[in-house]
Amino acid sequence: MRKRPVTSQEVAALAGVSQSAVSRCFSPNASIAPKTREKVLAAAKQLGYRPNAIARSLITRTSRTIAVVMSQLDNPFYAQMLEYASRRFQQHGYHLLLFMSSDEQESASVMAEILQSQADGILMLSATLSSSFAGECVARSIPVVMINRTVAFEGVSQVASDNYHGGYWVGEFLIERGCERIAFIAGLAESSTSSQRRQGFLDALAAHGRACWAEARGDYQFATAQAVTRELFTADVYPDAVFAANDHMAIAVIDTLKAEMDLRVPEDVAVVGFDNIPVAAWPSYQLTTVQQPIEAMVDEATSLLLAQIASGHVAGEHKVLPVTPIVRASVRR
Repeated sequence: MRKRPVTSQEVAALAGVSQSAVSRCFSPNASIAPKTREKVLAAAKQLGYRPNAIARSLITRTSRTIAVVMSQLDNPFYAQMLEYASRRFQQHGYHLLLFMSSDEQESASVMAEILQSQADGILMLSATLSSSFAGECVARSIPVVMINRTVAFEGVSQVASDNYHGGYWVGEFLIERGCERIAFIAGLAESSTSSQRRQGFLDALAAHGRACWAEARGDYQFATAQAVTRELFTADVYPDAVFAANDHMAIAVIDTLKAEMDLRVPEDVAVVGFDNIPVAAWPSYQLTTVQQPIEAMVDEATSLLLAQIASGHVAGEHKVLPVTPIVRASVRR
């Protein structure tokens, strides 16, 4: 026979407190006296009481969940961001519901599921938000914050790093290091991060009277970046430098050059990435890159989302955070 669940009334009776005190004890950020909390927790432990999150959500009309939408997990940058976001929201008593969305058709069905989940807010990580879904969220007063993506839609908050000036620094840096044939490997075609990094990079080259020697698209994927690296380096004259729009692709470039092309980095080819994922600092790569302030980006996004949930007012705010060049040994001195 299944044991009947212990109720909050029973905990309150044993602890000698009101039922509202029990509720406050298990509600994140609720005010309760330390002695009262101690009595409630002792009674709950003795009785084996577990708060019913579903019942609480019906009473408070809040699910204490955040829907997180991602397009990929193989890139360590987004795995880092997801871990940090989970910790930050847990500190505020929220839990994450993870949804994967890789293309526009899949995105439509995923967004329908998110709306059915009754999540209090939506956090977009490495995922593109369609204007139609953005409009629906704003109309329903569902807070949405995008990290590392930007869209031209009023009412959607966005937190990004300074991708343009990061790309500009890469262009100037490679020219200063004497590189002549500089190639660029882009991310996804619709990605704002890739286009902004590319534009900054091209503007830096143009400011020195130079142009990009070759361009290819790696779609932010390791295997695709490997394939386009093979194409770029099959000609008799190949690039003497490669700027990849993220570290994940830059690592693929280095592996391919060393393992398949018998080329040295940086003696034969300089390689620069963007993000500064942990692998970039490994001795076998020592990748020169542009560091995104991952923790600051998540902190800003968390604050924006929680503030809008608390106020019930959806208002789009845009935050652009500075990047930091990280010079290592993948570019010759």
